[in-house]
Amino acid sequence: MRISSLLIVLFLVTAACSSLPRGDAGEQAAPLAPDYANPDHWAALPQRADNADRTPTDSLTDNQSIAPADVFFLHPTTYTGDRGQKSWNGPVDDPDLNAKTDNGSILYQASIFNGAGRVYAPRYRQAHLHAYFTKDKNKPTAIRAFEVAYRDVRAAFEYYLEHYNEGRPIIIASHSQGTTHAKQLLRDFFDGKPLQERLVAAYLVGIPVENGYLNQIPPCERPDDTGCYCSWQSFRKGHTPPYHLPGGRIVATNPLLWNTGSDYAPAALNDGAVLRDFNKIFPQLADAQVHDGLLWVTKPRFPGSIFFTRPNYHIADYNFYYMNVRNNAMRRVEAYLKKQ
Repeated sequence: MRISSLLIVLFLVTAACSSLPRGDAGEQAAPLAPDYANPDHWAALPQRADNADRTPTDSLTDNQSIAPADVFFLHPTTYTGDRGQKSWNGPVDDPDLNAKTDNGSILYQASIFNGAGRVYAPRYRQAHLHAYFTKDKNKPTAIRAFEVAYRDVRAAFEYYLEHYNEGRPIIIASHSQGTTHAKQLLRDFFDGKPLQERLVAAYLVGIPVENGYLNQIPPCERPDDTGCYCSWQSFRKGHTPPYHLPGGRIVATNPLLWNTGSDYAPAALNDGAVLRDFNKIFPQLADAQVHDGLLWVTKPRFPGSIFFTRPNYHIADYNFYYMNVRNNAMRRVEAYLKKQ
């Protein structure tokens, strides 16, 4: 499948599911809860070979065996309405669903961080994609679906702290639904709490983070800041989605400048994107500019980009800036260790 075809398919999946959940989440029997002592209930573990270990080129190194920090990665929604996906929450033991997660976000997103830390990515009973778009009468059901998902995320993080962390510094990284849960995780475990001292940084990508959502954890304003968070949602330059909250109510980070200012960052600052072909890096592909809580991107050019017509670049939030995020995570870990 060509790059253009992949992007079009994924955007269409986001826009309209083929299978919608039926009934009330409170009335459905939820899938069995994961057991995080079972390695199969993790999409990535540093002591096991998985797609989070891969690098796009041989010039990059998977540093997990020697990394001084950990990365807790929460994947986006992959329970998107494929045939038979009619529950409000996806199971963690569905081989097709797990393959979709592993060959998608674990490979193309979680792998970004294997230069900076040991990557832990739990499977969780993710809410169906439709939970984000359901009508008012079904909102309580959607909320319950997200609550089930977050219970798993919380349980996974508690298991990770008890059995894996061993007092190491932590990066929290997430995309889309993963960020919905990562925001709450930061509130519950880090914000104004002792564990905040071990936070290298959080990459909360693809979901809005409201100004003031976190009380003690600020947005990052320099590429070597620690104990802070970065967040962005990517759109074609000039586009503002109808659901956006204007007036500076949303935090947006420029992933080429690593601050929340509105200065334009040219594509010359882009160290490299990774698109459909994981084994190829596209340097200087995408520029970046923060505009009122959004990240505006001039439409990039790549093979097949003529078909890349939608203004929402959600699918590429990380991948337009793959190398910049990778290098920045490593830099923040180095800065954190120097402060200790």
